[in-house]
Amino acid sequence: MENDSESRIDSSSTTDRTSKSSNIESLGLSHSKLAYDGNFIRSASGVFMAGEIVFGLLVWTLIGGTEYLHVLPLGWVMFVSVFYWVLTVILFLLYLTMAHTRVPQIPWNILGICFNGSASVLYLTAAVICAVSLNVAIRGRYYFISWVASTIFASLAMVCYAGNTTVYFKTWRSKCEDI
Repeated sequence: MENDSESRIDSSSTTDRTSKSSNIESLGLSHSKLAYDGNFIRSASGVFMAGEIVFGLLVWTLIGGTEYLHVLPLGWVMFVSVFYWVLTVILFLLYLTMAHTRVPQIPWNILGICFNGSASVLYLTAAVICAVSLNVAIRGRYYFISWVASTIFASLAMVCYAGNTTVYFKTWRSKCEDI
């Protein structure tokens, strides 16, 4: 008796989903078929991207919490860290949901090489600017400690971007050798 009621519930919910799906499609809309890629997070590129997101966030929050506008070069550090943080989060979500596979026209490995390569170079300049700006800060003040920490985290973000550049380059080179 219970199995009959459960099967009726299952079949009615399947019918409801099918009718809703056909209603959506009849309106010219489609439902998302994005998938979650749990293996991406465990891959080298996923680990590097997670590091880029964490370290980039720390850089711009540490500097943003101080009076960085009094030291003009720190504006560059803020620009680099916020710009690449936002783009990295977007790329991370694209890879995590496998949305990048729906756009095969984009050479994702070359994009990864260019994006991560430019980020590593600009984060290197940001780390150097942070380190040089320490001369302006007064030791023992809260912003001095924040700027020291942001220098370290900018360096770590640069290492993550450089590592991810290497991963994308090796993937690209292995695909070129297969051709």
